[in-house]
Amino acid sequence: MGRAFVYVILGGGVAAGYAALEFVKRGISPGELCIISEEPVVPYERPALSKGFLLPEDPARLPSFHTCVGANQERLTPKWYKEHGIEMVLSTRVKSADVRRKTLLTSTGETISYRILIVATGARALRLEEFGVNGSDAPNVCYLRNLADATRLVEVMQSNTGGSAVVIGGGYIGMECAASLVINKINVTMVFPEAHCMARLFTPQISNYYEEFYKSKGVNFVKGTVLTSFEMDSTGKVVAVRLKDENVLSADMVVVGIGIRPNTSLFEGQLTIEKGGIKVNGRMQSSNSSVYAVGDVATFPVKLFGESRRLEHVDSARKAARHVVAAILEPDKTGDFDYLPFFYSRVFSCSWQFYGDNVGEVLHFGDYTSGNTFGAYWISKGRLVGSFLEGGTKEEYEAIARATRLKAKIEDPAEVERLGLGFATAIVEEPPSPSPPSSLVHTANSSIVLEKPIYVWHATAGVVVAASIAAFAYWYGRKRRRW
Repeated sequence: MGRAFVYVILGGGVAAGYAALEFVKRGISPGELCIISEEPVVPYERPALSKGFLLPEDPARLPSFHTCVGANQERLTPKWYKEHGIEMVLSTRVKSADVRRKTLLTSTGETISYRILIVATGARALRLEEFGVNGSDAPNVCYLRNLADATRLVEVMQSNTGGSAVVIGGGYIGMECAASLVINKINVTMVFPEAHCMARLFTPQISNYYEEFYKSKGVNFVKGTVLTSFEMDSTGKVVAVRLKDENVLSADMVVVGIGIRPNTSLFEGQLTIEKGGIKVNGRMQSSNSSVYAVGDVATFPVKLFGESRRLEHVDSARKAARHVVAAILEPDKTGDFDYLPFFYSRVFSCSWQFYGDNVGEVLHFGDYTSGNTFGAYWISKGRLVGSFLEGGTKEEYEAIARATRLKAKIEDPAEVERLGLGFATAIVEEPPSPSPPSSLVHTANSSIVLEKPIYVWHATAGVVVAASIAAFAYWYGRKRRRW
């Protein structure tokens, strides 16, 4: 027993929703596309789970955050998939894949074949047991990766209002869940082994600001140590957390956010695996020409870095999903994926965005005391490779993104640090003379060199067109006055 489709998307997360919309926009026929998902619902915007879904008042609930509302596009409800002839195979696990025969075998025993497969299996949350700690199955120990996890977390929070929670992990999930717990009137202690929160991304100075902000909200930090065991009561609930430094923290509930692992197991030994993900080229195509991969599970070339990376963020999943569909349906018109790495978070009254890479020398700028607006630039080998900004406007975020993508050569780091945000917002491109291979970009008080040439005829053509329009408008206005 089996079914056959032209295109199959394995995984029902964010990437699947955005790929489905792109397939429809590009005119696939009903019955050609199938999406297989372990979840019981059609794709949704996963970031909502650690933000709006956890709010005590007016929380986000489906269908309000189905994809693709996260990019201000159409909301794809179950009805939408049905109307466009997309087969949704939900609550179904694929237990084996054969890329040579182009088949997937589900846990129900059904064989689904494909002509083209897009692997969008995402990643799973790392469990405590993988680090030698038992207790994940306790009724008051929570993880957060999918809708079922979020629903359970809400139930546990609601039953512990006024109580205490220990958050294990100081990364994205730890920080966002800690904020939600505080908003739900729960006392929070965060535990992580690093010297500061968000250690993979933030500098100590940036981290210090957010840690102080969280402290002002009542959050306690225990850094430089790890969980070793739980103390349980007679019902199996966790009542205390034992740490490696011999501290014991009482707890009414525990939230674990210690990282993720890409879901590549179905394809190990069949596709090339690199840096923990399925290795793909600039078209998101794997070592098997019929198999593509996007999202957390894919390791793809990042032009800005000059190397392949696996990026764990929703923005990458959304944009890669659209690109892979274009590469499949219009290969002759689609170039390589040119992605500017982007990360963001919104907690309490804070809102930050990061672009690029956090390597090299760091230049901090802005007011780290009041926290109104501050940021940082990362410079590697004399070029701007990363930018961070807290409290910016839409235009300011766009400015740091643009400055990072231009990958400017910086001659005077001290001047850039002095200009701060003004460095990015003041960058304007000017056409060069015909001979040099690169162009000058001027800010208010400094010059930097870009990698990309800017051709003068674009500007000239624009001036000619504008002048012609102005002349016609002047003539037409005088003629009307004569009438």
